[in-house]
Amino acid sequence: MMLYQSMKMAFKSILSSKIRAFLTMLGIIIGVSSVIALVSVGQGTTSQITESLSSLGTNQLTVNIMGRGATTSLTYEEALALKEIEGVENVSPVISGNVTAKNGTENVSVSVEGITPAYEDVQDFHVQSGRFLLEIDTEYRQKVALIGSDTAEDLFGTDDPVGQKVQLNGSSFKIVGLLESKGSTSGGSSDEKILIPISTAERFLQSKGVRSITITTTSNDNVEDVKTKLESTLDAKFSGAENSYSVFDSQEMLETVNETSATLSLALGGIAGISLFVGGIGIMNIMIVSVNERTREIGIRKAIGAKKMNIMMQFMIESVVLSGTGGLIGVGLGLGASWAVGKYSTLNVATSWNMVLISFCFSLIIGVVFGMIPANKAARMRPIYALRSE
Repeated sequence: MMLYQSMKMAFKSILSSKIRAFLTMLGIIIGVSSVIALVSVGQGTTSQITESLSSLGTNQLTVNIMGRGATTSLTYEEALALKEIEGVENVSPVISGNVTAKNGTENVSVSVEGITPAYEDVQDFHVQSGRFLLEIDTEYRQKVALIGSDTAEDLFGTDDPVGQKVQLNGSSFKIVGLLESKGSTSGGSSDEKILIPISTAERFLQSKGVRSITITTTSNDNVEDVKTKLESTLDAKFSGAENSYSVFDSQEMLETVNETSATLSLALGGIAGISLFVGGIGIMNIMIVSVNERTREIGIRKAIGAKKMNIMMQFMIESVVLSGTGGLIGVGLGLGASWAVGKYSTLNVATSWNMVLISFCFSLIIGVVFGMIPANKAARMRPIYALRSE
């Protein structure tokens, strides 16, 4: 009954000055909604990158060649010879460049990659119509191409591009396949590219040698072993020169992404937590003002028998109701902001319900902690002095 009366008085006091109560809650509202929205966006982005890396498999090694002296790349044959290393399942060397692609009056600047047929399995990149590149295309330096879905739409509109010709820097290539849509990754759009045979790319892009190679191992367990052997082979090629090559392990990349995102989420949560702390200070200030304004009321209540605990509970409940209401509004705004970001932007959003619960509980704790000082001040007030105040 005592609790019910205290809550009734607390709500009555808050409703008597709605604007002041809302402004007091504003810090809590901003803090809670920021925590939920920022962490949801952070976790969604992490999930997107993790899925993208996982879809490529955790048995991949990516080799980038910087070279040493005049030797700045591997030859096509040297790149393919890496398949002889024990534990290597497949090798996909890539030569890349940028060209202007043209069809009729339409033209776009697009990335071109010279690849081998192994690219399809290693990169998990297939065609949705037509065929993939064949060994014979590489052997005879055929001027054939695979086109990404976005590039095809830019150049051919709604027409089927398979079987048609496309001009790459003025050279005519026949499109033999339309690539399936893969969306965008941190490295850019996977649908805005054209793939041609690697032997054709060497001449067409005037790029001698291979600087990027993706290697898959026979299992996830021998990735480290293959990486060691691969580094030994490359050390022999470049005489152990520092920074002549780099080898990235997909498992390491996955762990790095997870660690980075966890740190980022923690930082975002910390920044938003500062808003909650500031909001708590605002509640304490308003509660102290409220105690000063209601000094006479406190004196009358004490004079007719209210105990120290009754007065303290009344102001503590008022403080918790302020912070809790702010927390609830913040949860609603945070979920709404997360939904809006997911619907109207390209960012992925993953709502963390644990974080929603933690944010709301934290707002209640702030109400308890920052309401304690003004509540204690009211409870310790002597009735005789309180009644004398105007």
